[in-house]
Amino acid sequence: MQEKPVLLTREGLEKLREELNHLVNERRQEIAQRIKTAKEFGDLTENAEYEDAKNEQGFVEGRILTLEQMIRNASLIETDESTDGSVQLGSSVKVKDEFGEMTYTIVGPAEADAGSGRISLESPVGKALIGRRSGEKINVETPGGARQVQILKVA
Repeated sequence: MQEKPVLLTREGLEKLREELNHLVNERRQEIAQRIKTAKEFGDLTENAEYEDAKNEQGFVEGRILTLEQMIRNASLIETDESTDGSVQLGSSVKVKDEFGEMTYTIVGPAEADAGSGRISLESPVGKALIGRRSGEKINVETPGGARQVQILKVA
């Protein structure tokens, strides 16, 4: 079975590598020490600290596996300066709607963080913006209802 490519910017790939490095080289050792200390308390069947440390260990190991897979399957998003001015993966797009002006960067789902203006090309707004140009007004169907968005600038 071939794994699906994970679309990432260079910055996003670097963040994943940093997180993986932190989990492997720091968190693993911290959790191992917590488990060792908890075992010294005696009976493990009623040892909440031991159970908590083991649960955290499972979470961290699962996240490590996920990060390794994402990095292995990373497909870098290269912004193409020779585009025709349309919105594409990696584009920075300034838009205006009834809530005001905002700037989004179109990224792959693994990097999406709406709070910092990084929206997935698979999100309703991301899908609606792809292929559009500066000056266009588009209707976007979001979970909160339909809204009209005007594209002010594409970079």
